Amino acid sequence: MRKVLILDGPLSARGDLPKRLTELGFDVLRDAPGKTLAERIQNAAPDIVLMNGGPQSLASAVEIFTTSLCPVVLLPSGEANGSVAPAYLLKPLAGGELLPAIEFAVSGLAEFGALKKENEELKQTLEARKMIERAKGVLMKNRSLSEAEAFSLIQKKSMDLRKPMADIAQAILLAEEVNKQDKAS
Repeated sequence: MRKVLILDGPLSARGDLPKRLTELGFDVLRDAPGKTLAERIQNAAPDIVLMNGGPQSLASAVEIFTTSLCPVVLLPSGEANGSVAPAYLLKPLAGGELLPAIEFAVSGLAEFGALKKENEELKQTLEARKMIERAKGVLMKNRSLSEAEAFSLIQKKSMDLRKPMADIAQAILLAEEVNKQDKAS
């Protein structure tokens, strides 16, 4: 059963919303006002957040979504910018709008998570390549190797030791740093 946290007093005071969410199979969590937004989200650990809209709520929705990776559905009282939050609905709610909006917000979170993971993997790959390039430079300078020979040496050590090339490159760079410190002493 997915947990829904309803933020904002006027929204949670609407007696029909918690009932409708329960009928849709959600566990409706109670909000703990008086704490910071981050504490409220962390303590409740919801699967999704519903909240009233408005300029301040839009900023809060972005904060919740980006820091807690929790999908947010805004129920604004006026105009809303749908690009800011994963889903929004205009009040009054029509009968069949709530569940699709929640599902849309959840799917938006999944897509955001996949993009974030891909971004992290690309950053790691780029950092590994930079390290390998620096290690090749060290080998080329210290052993008078060509670029292809230096790369081949790192690749061979990687296969022999069954370690990633980035680990071999890191060891080469560390050894070079130790040698420089020994020479300086």
